[in-house]
Amino acid sequence: MIDPRPLFLMPIVLVVVLAAAALLPLPAAAAEEAAAAKVSLELYYESLCPYCSRFMVNRLAGIFEDGLIDAVDLRLVPYGNARVGSNGDISCQHGPYECLLNTVEACAIDAWPDLDVHFRFIYCVEDLVVKRQYKSWDSCFQKLGLDPKPVTECYKNEKGHKLELKYANQTDALVPPHRYVPWVVVDGQPLLEDYENFEAYICKAYKGTSPPKVCEGLVHPPMALETVSARNGVTYNSGGIKLATAEDEGRDSKIKMRLPDYDN
Repeated sequence: MIDPRPLFLMPIVLVVVLAAAALLPLPAAAAEEAAAAKVSLELYYESLCPYCSRFMVNRLAGIFEDGLIDAVDLRLVPYGNARVGSNGDISCQHGPYECLLNTVEACAIDAWPDLDVHFRFIYCVEDLVVKRQYKSWDSCFQKLGLDPKPVTECYKNEKGHKLELKYANQTDALVPPHRYVPWVVVDGQPLLEDYENFEAYICKAYKGTSPPKVCEGLVHPPMALETVSARNGVTYNSGGIKLATAEDEGRDSKIKMRLPDYDN
């Protein structure tokens, strides 16, 4: 004879299981919610702008350390104050080596879409810019254990040029137009020359249920952008291509070109 007791227990067990399941987090749903709550952060810059490189190395990289990166959708746009001529050639504000490094960094973003990977590489290059050792940029491949082939092949052929044209279009489409670099945009709002206070703007714009802990220390409201006065912490877009100073970049000539084919 079949014991009927298990049959009576099944509905009870089912209720308990369903109740327990309801208390468990739903990883997929939680991940989607977290992604939707992320604040867009865009950095429009050029590789040899001293203020851009210092901002990236000394300030922006900090969000990977303090946890704010979890609340951010970061996008880097390496083009800055460059110009596209009628024939498609690109002129860079700080000369040919800036054209090279802008394209190298664009190729890195394309080759390694993972932010953790391409940011580490670009950080390495910009750190060398800060140290005035940027001609050794290709040492970053070995330092980070990255295969140089996808980047070197990209910047030496038409693909790199097309990537830069894409970033040119994105930069030129900014509303309001950028006037200098670094040009930092948080949640669609340009921060003008208050860009060093970008973390406070991110925390203010964050709509998630659990703000990053670092936001607890950024309770003061950012200054009104309309009152921000001009400082010397930016490289201006003069409407043309101007030379870098010898002190900042060590360049002494202006060259209009498509892509310099330098190896180091």
